[in-house]
Amino acid sequence: MKLHWKIALAIVAALVAGHLTPVESDLFKVYDFLGTLFLNALKMIIVPLIVSSIICSVSGLGEGDHLGRLGGKTLLYYTASSLLAILVGLAVVNITTPGISDGKPAGAQLNLGTDKAALQKALSRIEGRGSGDIVDIFLRMVPKNIFAAAHETQMLGLIFFSILFGVFMTRISGHYQTTLQQFWHGVADTMVAITMFIMRFAPVGVFGLIAETVSATGFGAFKPVLGFFLTVVVALALHTFVILPLALAVLGRVKPVRHFQAMAPAMLTAFSTASSSATLPLTMECVRERAGVSRSTSSFVLPLGATVNMDGTALYECVAAMFIAQAYGLDLSLATQFTIVLVALLTSIGVAGIPAASLVAIVVILAAVGLPPEGIGILMITDRILDMMRTAVNVFSDSCASVIIARSEGETEVLKGETEVPKE
Repeated sequence: MKLHWKIALAIVAALVAGHLTPVESDLFKVYDFLGTLFLNALKMIIVPLIVSSIICSVSGLGEGDHLGRLGGKTLLYYTASSLLAILVGLAVVNITTPGISDGKPAGAQLNLGTDKAALQKALSRIEGRGSGDIVDIFLRMVPKNIFAAAHETQMLGLIFFSILFGVFMTRISGHYQTTLQQFWHGVADTMVAITMFIMRFAPVGVFGLIAETVSATGFGAFKPVLGFFLTVVVALALHTFVILPLALAVLGRVKPVRHFQAMAPAMLTAFSTASSSATLPLTMECVRERAGVSRSTSSFVLPLGATVNMDGTALYECVAAMFIAQAYGLDLSLATQFTIVLVALLTSIGVAGIPAASLVAIVVILAAVGLPPEGIGILMITDRILDMMRTAVNVFSDSCASVIIARSEGETEVLKGETEVPKE
């Protein structure tokens, strides 16, 4: 049985078990133990996983001629596209406020706030901050001690150091570069293997987290979760049907409707599989054969996009972090929201190719702004369907990049026919 079906069964079982279990019983303590153990396992892998993944991703971009003109355009588009997606998500979640239920924070309904010390620490870091504290964010990006930053889970500093290390690792010569490449790829592969091992127990952890919540609050948790679900859907729709078509029309000077027609098979496959990597062969075929993009452009832009460009995932991470913050009753300042945007952008690049990427990234974002991660368990209820949606958005954004960059490179036959490439 595939993992998502196991998680689905665990959710159903947790709903039943939580409904039948009183808070005073020993079973409630078992649920708490299982959920906490799963969250601790996720926290355990954050630092080595993020550091090794980002170093490998950045150093991989420096191989060969990938940082030339085509590479520069591609990275610029992917950065701008992900940033716009995050800002769309931030705007929608601030308007809809799904973490506020009946005028009050939904933390009690979601069984949050049990860790008083962690919540007080988050409040002390967030309260009283204003736009002037954005300067402090950039200061924290350059840690005085990288090991202290790792110990204190200061993710901005770790991410910045990892990017620098990956860039300059490609500039040393001889066997030192080869040794470092092999070492960090070995660490990254090992951490992915550990992540996959931990995710095998995700159904058990999700069962504990949700059963504990339902046992403590009943089914009241599902109203804010439904609001969160609809918020993500609306934000994804705005990015897919407004922002990206505008980019195609303005930057690519093509008709967005034709591109939707060309990419329909790939988007449906991405939706059904929830995997950008598994959809990549079909994405490349649609972009070449149906949209008319050259092999040289698509062969570079699309594989790179499957690795570093995750518009839908970045948007989801931002909305999820804001939802949990709202549920805790925290009034996030401009500086704190800027931190969420920045970390969501950087982590969407660094963790894109790993299993459970969004789950790990949300933990990273919450840690960056000082929020406890307990709220992520309830998000798993709607995660599968949202994962399918955001994967389709990820793939469509990659394909838009290939069209826009192909047009900027002077390719004139892109989307000129009825979704078929002209004969050479």
